Amino acid sequence: MSFTRRLLHYFLPLGLIILAVVTVIGMATVAKGKRPERQDTGQAAVLVDTIPAEARSLNFVIHSQGSVRPRTQTTLVAQVSGVIQSISDDFVAGGFFRAGEVLIEIDPSDFRTALKRAEASLASRRAKLAEETSRSEQAVKDWRNLGRAGEPPDLVKRKPQLDDALANVLAAEADVEKARRDLQRTRISVPYDGLLREKRVDVGQYVTPGTQLGVSFAVDTAEIRLPLAMDDLAFLDLPSATDNVDGDYPEVTLSADFGGETRRWKASLIRTEGVLDETSRVLYAVASVVDPYGLLGESQQDELRMGTYVRAQINGRRVEDVVVLPRFALRNDNTVLVANKERELEIRSVVVAREEPRQVYITSGVKGGELVVTTTLDAPIPGTRLVLSGEESSSAVVAAGAESSGREGETP
Repeated sequence: MSFTRRLLHYFLPLGLIILAVVTVIGMATVAKGKRPERQDTGQAAVLVDTIPAEARSLNFVIHSQGSVRPRTQTTLVAQVSGVIQSISDDFVAGGFFRAGEVLIEIDPSDFRTALKRAEASLASRRAKLAEETSRSEQAVKDWRNLGRAGEPPDLVKRKPQLDDALANVLAAEADVEKARRDLQRTRISVPYDGLLREKRVDVGQYVTPGTQLGVSFAVDTAEIRLPLAMDDLAFLDLPSATDNVDGDYPEVTLSADFGGETRRWKASLIRTEGVLDETSRVLYAVASVVDPYGLLGESQQDELRMGTYVRAQINGRRVEDVVVLPRFALRNDNTVLVANKERELEIRSVVVAREEPRQVYITSGVKGGELVVTTTLDAPIPGTRLVLSGEESSSAVVAAGAESSGREGETP
């Protein structure tokens, strides 16, 4: 027993010490390796605005602009010399005149005299031709009376004299025609109903051939050149440069603002100019308005003055089941954000038929009735839970763009 006691006396304290050291080391190791558990609070939903996608059947509308100009414009020019004797009361800037109305008359006295002189010369030369004809006939008779057989020679028939007399008659007739034309040219008119844009001469002024008298234009039709970008041409059924203007071409609505009031006119797209502008790379289409001033009784529209700057809306091709969305709903990579039925985020690739400054037209990728997210999300992740505006509840909701702010300071 004494031996056992001695063993316990020596080894029991040592064992207790070793056990204590092991216990401390084990506890330290456990404490060092243990990580605090993170409480799973669940993913926060993102609050977004949405709009329902609506599929429509519509005609594309192409926008353009241009200035109204006359289809026919004339610079009146004197063709003879003389003093202006009279001017029509309608020959003033803005004056309306009818086709064939005499607007300016140059003193015709000298031209009447020239016509009489030419007519007298013609009468004289016709008499000379008649005389030569009689002499020729008599010479042929004398040839026969002498008993000579065969056809008399040209000299006997006085053919050279006859040809000269005939040529003189033809020249005299030409002089008469010219004198008549010069006399007619003293009376200046135009072959259409029109308005005078600019008056450049007055009574008593001496003019020579080439002197500009004024500028007029026809009022039967006005035209507007409308520039169309290459992207717009795919949505229009345009007439070609060789098409007949009586075809079924797109209708155009013109508009302009006057004193805070917007006026509108109906026009028709009648032709294209057929050549792209080398500088701007646009194609010009030409719209036509009949009786723009309402002076011919062919139009019930408001007066459309030449030089007016107008906006144009051209009816384009019809498309079926196209989704129209605000321009800002389309992302730069031609995708849109969609809230599905489970209120989760989807990123859809779409086919864009046409883009406008405010709208986009989508033919596939989004269907009618689906909810398109209009809120800007900096880094959208498919599957993100969404809460739609108006459907908020007491559950955890994070405003778009603020998801990361609540996670700062977390230790992985």
